[in-house]
Amino acid sequence: MAADANENDVVFDADNHYWEASDAFTRHRDPKFAERGVQVKEVDGVPRYWLDGKVFEGLPGPGDAHPRPNPGAFLGLFQGRTTRTEFTGAFEVEPSEHPEWYQRDARLKVMDQQGVEGMWLFPSQGVVLEAPMVHSDMEAGLASMKAFNRWIDDDWGFSYQDRIFGVPFIVLSDAESPVEELQWCIERGARVVTLRHGPAVTNDGVRSPADPMFDRFWSLAQEAGVVVAPHAGSEMTYFELSEVLNRLWGDAPPRSDGAPQESMRMTGGTPLAALNKGRLVHDFCFFVTAHRLFERFPRLHMAIIENGSAWVPPLLQALEYLDHGGEYDVNPKDQFIEHCWVAPFVEEDVDDLARKFPVERILFGSDWPHGEGYPRPKDFLDNVSNFSAADQRRIMYENARELTFA
Repeated sequence: MAADANENDVVFDADNHYWEASDAFTRHRDPKFAERGVQVKEVDGVPRYWLDGKVFEGLPGPGDAHPRPNPGAFLGLFQGRTTRTEFTGAFEVEPSEHPEWYQRDARLKVMDQQGVEGMWLFPSQGVVLEAPMVHSDMEAGLASMKAFNRWIDDDWGFSYQDRIFGVPFIVLSDAESPVEELQWCIERGARVVTLRHGPAVTNDGVRSPADPMFDRFWSLAQEAGVVVAPHAGSEMTYFELSEVLNRLWGDAPPRSDGAPQESMRMTGGTPLAALNKGRLVHDFCFFVTAHRLFERFPRLHMAIIENGSAWVPPLLQALEYLDHGGEYDVNPKDQFIEHCWVAPFVEEDVDDLARKFPVERILFGSDWPHGEGYPRPKDFLDNVSNFSAADQRRIMYENARELTFA
């Protein structure tokens, strides 16, 4: 008989978000970059993000200056119960109505009401803006993201009351700056950091994140016990792949404005968009494993957040096949399972994932307060109702908590 989810238990949420303030990328930025990188300018009386001298169309603008959707407003769409036209009015909530989306003490009160003991707190817009900034102007992009991390530390903290773990964004751009930034974050209590789950863009070209040039970064993460948690966002390095597929199959041209694509849940678009869903995170995890990152850093912990889990079974199959030549001391499939945790989408079948991936490596993430997440974090309990009480607790609480305090 299925175990009943216990609403009285506290949970530890591996995927929460804030909405960025208007000065999130500029408050601490060196003034010499005032006209480079991301800027905030008023357009028709409303603050908008600007990049490369024009409005950045990938986002409406700063989170505190534009209405936001209610938590869970889009969930029906991703579960196949709602059409696109049925949620067009979801973006109606004024920022002033929800201080918990912008202020940490207000969030703590809501967490108490929700039964959330602790949470990893990820960017909403930072994960979208980083890629186009870095591709456009590496120096200014790094300055903007460095300033962004200092805003996170200001407004949320990296370990606020050991309950709110603001997640800074690390850019793998060269051998030195990621190490310096990670060290700064660790000194301020960071337990989890994020980075783009794609090829690393450097001034010397595109590199694998597992390239030995980044080994000092990975070594520091390992020694500090920091969880490296790639989170879905925008990605531009795969445009070239998209263009090849478009040319071969006659599909529509890919987007080139840096809007979230490929790894994000698609709400429509071209057939190629559906084909590419999950491709990037699958490839990221394949290559960091194939390039022996976990062999070089045997105590490294990685968590894959808001990328779903449908890509996990084909990845495990590919990694197992990779070892048919006998070149690895430990099968790459087993390396991935040992070192990586995965947070399924709220609309996915967790029972099916657990048939192929250990319960000890499955994380609960509600995506709160985003529209595509759950209205209440504990709603995710319905997804694990068929698990034993012990396994429910492991997914909903113990896995993320143990990673955080390892």
